[in-house]
Amino acid sequence: MKKKLDYMAERTQYLFPEGAYSYLSLAGEMESRGREIIHLEIGQPDFQTFDNISKAGIQAISSGKTRYTSPAGITELREAIAHYLKERTGIPISSHQIVVGPGAKPLLFFPMMALLEPGDEVIYPDPGFPSYKSIIDIMGAEPVPIPLKEEKDFSFDMDVFFEKLTPRTRMVIINSPSNPTGGIIPEDDLARIAEASLKYNFWVLSDEIYSRLSYGGETLKSIISFPGMEDRTILVDGFSKTYAMTGWRLGYALMPELLADKVELLLTHSVGCTASFTQLAGIEALKGPQEQVDYYRSIFKKRRDFIVNGLNQISGISCRMPQGAFYVFPNVSSFGRKSEDLALHILNEAGVCLLPGTSFGQNGEGYLRLCYANSLEAIEKALEKIEEVLRKI
Repeated sequence: MKKKLDYMAERTQYLFPEGAYSYLSLAGEMESRGREIIHLEIGQPDFQTFDNISKAGIQAISSGKTRYTSPAGITELREAIAHYLKERTGIPISSHQIVVGPGAKPLLFFPMMALLEPGDEVIYPDPGFPSYKSIIDIMGAEPVPIPLKEEKDFSFDMDVFFEKLTPRTRMVIINSPSNPTGGIIPEDDLARIAEASLKYNFWVLSDEIYSRLSYGGETLKSIISFPGMEDRTILVDGFSKTYAMTGWRLGYALMPELLADKVELLLTHSVGCTASFTQLAGIEALKGPQEQVDYYRSIFKKRRDFIVNGLNQISGISCRMPQGAFYVFPNVSSFGRKSEDLALHILNEAGVCLLPGTSFGQNGEGYLRLCYANSLEAIEKALEKIEEVLRKI
């Protein structure tokens, strides 16, 4: 018997809208009706791509650099990434271990496709970036959420982590600094995860897209730097957050060469390659001046301090000081309402668009996520509006 044309494969049941885009759409509809909305939902820098990077992209287009490239990326860009990561991690890296993609998301998706079999278990953070669980489910693997503990500045609950390890654990996903919490995994916890990887023989997928946005003054250590981890780690990063290149769609991953070859084939048969002029802009981003990265990180730090202080002055809210990214994750459980109900109430009544913690997993209940990639003036106005609305609850 033939299937109906409207039949969808079972794997599509695991596809859900990403919360940030859903709320952005709701806010857009309200704005189209004349409502003023303050946007604290979408995770992208509010400043423009650095001028030297934009000019490099424009020059590439003007000079006809608009053709296909190797699916794994332009050699010069892969070499520049390898050099940058060698400096950051302290381990020898070959450009053949680097794969470039149209954004970082394909480089989360394709390594999991290459490595996971149905029934494999994958540990991931909850609350965490929503694509992790969706990809695990699509691959037919078993998602194993590990709660992030507020009292540990939203690092893994390591007791639960070790309880959940089994012979079927194939991969552990970590994200530091974290979306949605801004938390950073302490180096001692990274060491314990690395030791467990060697003992239990699982892969680590380390999402380091916010690696340049930490506020402790030191370079964050990657788990790939620990002994033996270069052969079992996929380090994913990109240009979107550091260089305000969200729309350019440019990401990369470092992985063992054998896996890089398979991921390149998956890119070949899906996207073909990443836009050539985008890659050339990426070369300029890495090789050009880095002072603007430091400058905007200092701007984000000021906003972080301001919004955390402001949130903690609102009765019923408690907010820890995040150490990275550009998000805060305040605890709003005292209001006795579901996070989604509270987020929608704030959007409708205050005109402030933020996200419920449950957009990032079931352990996000009782929290909201606010992105402080907006001006201090907008943040101050948003806090005033939020306080006014919550005072009435």
